[in-house]
Amino acid sequence: MSNQSPWSSRAAALLPILPKGDVLATFDTYDEAQQAVDKLAKADFPVKQLSIVGNDLKSVERVTGKLTYGRVALAGAASGAWMGIFFGVLFFIFAPTSSSLPFVGAALLIGAGFGMFFGLVSYALNRRRRDFTSTMQVIASSYQIIVDPGLVHRARNLLAGLQDASAPVAAPHPSEPPRAAEPSAPDAETGTGTGAAPGTAAGAETEPPAASPAPPAYGVRTPAPGSEPPAPPAPPAPPAP
Repeated sequence: MSNQSPWSSRAAALLPILPKGDVLATFDTYDEAQQAVDKLAKADFPVKQLSIVGNDLKSVERVTGKLTYGRVALAGAASGAWMGIFFGVLFFIFAPTSSSLPFVGAALLIGAGFGMFFGLVSYALNRRRRDFTSTMQVIASSYQIIVDPGLVHRARNLLAGLQDASAPVAAPHPSEPPRAAEPSAPDAETGTGTGAAPGTAAGAETEPPAASPAPPAYGVRTPAPGSEPPAPPAPPAPPAP
């Protein structure tokens, strides 16, 4: 588990209080929670508003093996050798002569000897109380990601693999062909749109087309196109008395 750097800008805000917000997701291991935060970070999500909270902390001690005199002597010699090399290198730096190299080897052997001696003495004194080696860990039963309430829906969409609606749409490349225009929905007021003539209200009935003129009767002279129709015949004159 990684620790927060003391030089980060968020170090001053890390107070001994629980973060407030909505639970984004719950995971069984810390690695799964860390992978979820990494996924949000790659999607340009403001990860500064996230927090990982471990619940039900437990101390776990894992036994790695049984202590013996040989194992204790080897571990003490290794730790003492590192200390002897450290002092030998310091002496060689401040006195860089050819006679300093044997001193480095002597410091290594002396340190290994002292480390072995102190390791055996410590094991002989504590053998009755602790006769095994182990490692100590503090782990949690579950890990929750806490997010600001105003960003919880956006974070859930990004974790589900959905596109972020607030992200800007990329402009098409000049080499791409033009996209076909989508049909627009008809407007209730103007009636414009697919399947409706301009200026026609939605749901209004259209007038039927004008009927064609009836064919002329037989024996009746029809006027030529563009000329005035002939005047009706005058009534017959009354008979003289």
